Amino acid sequence: MSLYKSLFKQTLIYGLATVLPRMISFLLNPLYTKVLPKQEFADVSIVFAYLVFFNVVLSYGMETAFFRFYNQEENKKKVISTTTISIFWSTITFLVLSLLFRNSLSHWSDINVQYITYTIWILVLDALVIIPFSRLRAEKKPMVYAIIKIGNVTTNFLLNLFFLLVLPKITASNPTGFLSTIYFENFQVGYIFVSSLLSSLLTFIVLSPNYFKIKWKFDFLLWKKMIQYGFPILIAGIGFAINEHFDKILLDWFHVSKSDIGAYSACYKIGMFMVLFRTAFTLGIEPFFFSHAGNENAPQTYATITKYFVITGSFILLFVIVFVDILKILLVPNPSYWEAMKVVPLIILANFFLGIYTNLSVWYKIIDKTKIGAYISIIGAVITLLLNYLLIEKFSYYGSAIATITAYGSMMFISYYLGQKKYPIPYEINKIGSYLGISILLSGLSFYIPLFRESYIFGIFALILFGYYIYRNEKQVLLKILKKN
Repeated sequence: MSLYKSLFKQTLIYGLATVLPRMISFLLNPLYTKVLPKQEFADVSIVFAYLVFFNVVLSYGMETAFFRFYNQEENKKKVISTTTISIFWSTITFLVLSLLFRNSLSHWSDINVQYITYTIWILVLDALVIIPFSRLRAEKKPMVYAIIKIGNVTTNFLLNLFFLLVLPKITASNPTGFLSTIYFENFQVGYIFVSSLLSSLLTFIVLSPNYFKIKWKFDFLLWKKMIQYGFPILIAGIGFAINEHFDKILLDWFHVSKSDIGAYSACYKIGMFMVLFRTAFTLGIEPFFFSHAGNENAPQTYATITKYFVITGSFILLFVIVFVDILKILLVPNPSYWEAMKVVPLIILANFFLGIYTNLSVWYKIIDKTKIGAYISIIGAVITLLLNYLLIEKFSYYGSAIATITAYGSMMFISYYLGQKKYPIPYEINKIGSYLGISILLSGLSFYIPLFRESYIFGIFALILFGYYIYRNEKQVLLKILKKN
């Protein structure tokens, strides 16, 4: 049980490092929807979708490879220096080439060249802190990790508030003052990128001592093994980026109105509650999976962890959907955006499927078959692209939501099927299926039946009923945990 307590402690701290920043970034959603018209919100969403895509490319699987070889190699300093040098020089190369061709990129993407420049620098600064952050996780320094992560998003949030709300008022009241020199009318989108750039710069400055503490010795043979291990992770990451963020880009390519893309992107954020849980869990679980891979009872441990992930996620799914009409007022306060609310249940469930897939994918990482993860991710990406192509013209952004949930659901089932053949794990399928199925059923009734949605009586009753069902099935384990405490 102490094993699970250790996991819970790390997950809690990493969860705070993820949930608190995301909660702060959630506050940007109502700010943006108040300040920006839907068309400009769409522009921001499209650029950030590109940013996520290139973040994956610039890390090229080295983050996961770092954890694998850090736990495997005796000379850990060699792993740190080799990965740091690799990321550093690949990032500098990207910086030089992208700045040289930024005008061409702007013309191709139809994005303002100034926004392209900001995005390039944000990508570079974020890439340069990948290994320093990974090192903190590997060396079990979750508090330091959390403080820096929270500091980054807090700075970003405060800068957004200053540029979008405070600066215009100061300039209006004192047009000849010093601050008026940095104020530009109709530059709200630009200020969003400036805020992100400055917060990334400060994070890099805080973590930059890592570059002076290492010995700049590069082990080519180790790097080659890490690249071979990480390349399938890169392919999988590109697939994930396509599944999770490429829909905004595709909607733009298919000439869906910017107004619709803006509404879809804003309501999509409500589904991010499941992303918070999934991401926090993954941050805590990935080093845990690798460090306990050699244990005799590892498969049973993985099965238990997955079951409780599904239990918690199922409750979150039901809770968010029951109270979604309250959440939309908080997160998307501009009613003109609410036309896209119908996608929210699909997005939440899709992200839940992705979280389950992440847990199920442990098998191919443990047996060093990461290329299988790449194949599964490619299948998901193909499904995403194909269904978007087939559905966007007829269903607009709702087609993108259908494509997302279909892709993640397919990846989840494929990973389970292959995993049971290559690295059998004794999952409690009946229990997991019942928790998931009941949660989906109750959520669907609560959201899609007008009588139930207008009154919270059914939703609250459903939460109590589902909570009791969990307690009845997991009573022995829960009581054992309480006695230990």
